[in-house]
Amino acid sequence: MVVRIHVVGASGAGTSTLGKALADRLGVAFFDTDDYYWEEKFSVKRAIERRLEMMERDFMAREDWVLSGALSNWGTPLEPFFDVVVFLEVPRDVRLERLVNRERMRYGEAILPGGSRHQEHLEFVAWASRYEDGDVDVRSKKLHETWFQRLECPVLRITGDMTVVEEVELVLTELQSK
Repeated sequence: MVVRIHVVGASGAGTSTLGKALADRLGVAFFDTDDYYWEEKFSVKRAIERRLEMMERDFMAREDWVLSGALSNWGTPLEPFFDVVVFLEVPRDVRLERLVNRERMRYGEAILPGGSRHQEHLEFVAWASRYEDGDVDVRSKKLHETWFQRLECPVLRITGDMTVVEEVELVLTELQSK
């Protein structure tokens, strides 16, 4: 079975975690859009044309892969290659707690008041907290819902705070039913 899965959701929903787990379970390659989007991690964006060139080089020629992350506003040429899009929808409070914990692990005391990354941290959490309420001009639920309507592949929705194992089983069950 050829499988090309794209996992999307709000920041902190667990798209990378699920993507890696699915790739491991299926024995296929895993890729994350952040590795293509950022020229310098989380600070300097790479040109769209370059992102797409890199993605084509790295995985578009492969039969099987899992891709996680956001590309709904720049990855149109990739859409025909998706067999299924998995949409993770996790409660805002759970997402934000995960994000703060992840930021703490990445940057330590630098995110605390007076720290070198404190202001960036506050802005990032504020940005992420607007996912449910944002319009289509930002990464938001509304943008994702609009994007899903134009996709030709099925969209599998996983809602709630589940374990990664539960999410993987849901996706695999869905794939086997096709």
